[in-house]
Amino acid sequence: MLEKSFGLLYYLKKPKNQKKKDRYVYLRVTVDGKSKEVSTKRMWLCDKWNQHTGRALGNKEDARSLNDYLESLTGKIYDAKKLLVDTNRRMTALGIINIISGNGPEHRMIIDIFKKHNEIVEKLIGEEYKPRTLQRYTTACTHLKNFIVFKSGVLLDKIDMVRRQAQIDGIDMELQDINYEFVLEFYYWLRSEKKHSYNSAVKYLSLFKRIIIQCRKKGWLFADPFADFKTSPKDIPVVPLTQSELQRLRTKIFSTKRLDTVRDIFVFSCYTGLAYVDIKNLQRFQIITDEEGNKWIISNREKNGAPIKVPMLRIAEQLLDKYADYPKCLQTGCAMPVSSNQKMNEYLKEIAALCDIDRNLTYHIARHTFATTVTLSNGVPIETVSKLMGHATIKQTQHYAKVIDTKALEDMEKLEKRLAAKPQQEPEPLPELDISGVVAQAS
Repeated sequence: MLEKSFGLLYYLKKPKNQKKKDRYVYLRVTVDGKSKEVSTKRMWLCDKWNQHTGRALGNKEDARSLNDYLESLTGKIYDAKKLLVDTNRRMTALGIINIISGNGPEHRMIIDIFKKHNEIVEKLIGEEYKPRTLQRYTTACTHLKNFIVFKSGVLLDKIDMVRRQAQIDGIDMELQDINYEFVLEFYYWLRSEKKHSYNSAVKYLSLFKRIIIQCRKKGWLFADPFADFKTSPKDIPVVPLTQSELQRLRTKIFSTKRLDTVRDIFVFSCYTGLAYVDIKNLQRFQIITDEEGNKWIISNREKNGAPIKVPMLRIAEQLLDKYADYPKCLQTGCAMPVSSNQKMNEYLKEIAALCDIDRNLTYHIARHTFATTVTLSNGVPIETVSKLMGHATIKQTQHYAKVIDTKALEDMEKLEKRLAAKPQQEPEPLPELDISGVVAQAS
């Protein structure tokens, strides 16, 4: 912040209809030519006032008392000025007067602000937000609360749980105390104490950052604690199933109905590209048959509301028909009997071991498998894949559709054949140079 012109003056001011000789001592603060004055609530005689120094004349107790008070007030004014500079807030005469008079910004607590934000999100579920969004904000707020408790070093009651919870509820932190060091320590705490991955820690910090951005827009916080802190997640490549792995998964016979059902739902996503939440929400009436007898999935993505319009492959149709009379599907109208995401991923680990798939198999890999192994590797253009997956841009699809080595080799073999089919033209001979004149000159 650039230094601003600053002035400070004490002077005597006569009140209206005042007949006595004593006057009120006023304070005038000037910043960049704009002034604000306020009464000090003290009075003094005109003939005992030094207008040049702005102080009372004399060595008596009353004069020393007033001068000591004015010196103390001057110190507070300079402290207020320094506070505005240190917190990168706009310096004005009114701002300084408000701070010393106790009318400055109210003490705002970060957890209280976070909770009020989450209450608004909860009221707007179904209109602007989804339940999962509220869940993420709630978890982020809980992590922030626990970090502040951890940072405060308060010894909590371990016997009386009611008292312990009351102690925790009473711990918060002023918004003005949030700085870069706090953000950095919060990140380290999420990584070391909570054992979160880098992307998970950054995700919670990003949600916290949104609260900070709102506070700054409201003028509650002037310095940005995230100014030098990056909250961009790392692009972690997800390896899709190969064609042979997908084939083993499809043809494997399981001894339990539980694993068989989970496998079928996973394979259904591999051949439709639908995300877990979209499969879970998919209803039978969203399967449309066109005039030519082709079945289509017509829906919207839960994540961004983008339209889904996917023509169903025969494999997906067979899996859909397999669960047409499944009790849960008949009762709820859902297309597939999908369990919770946690259970699905838990069972997929069992399935991977039984199918000799040496990796951490999660449901999200199905979407990557559709983009890469099922579509792109079989010659489907990336523009079509992008549309099938409900992406707004090709760039989003490129995250999923990683060209695998077999596809690259296949494309190069096709190029080799095309080059071999073309007739090879003999290069034209270079024209002969007449160097007789050069030889004659040299001799």
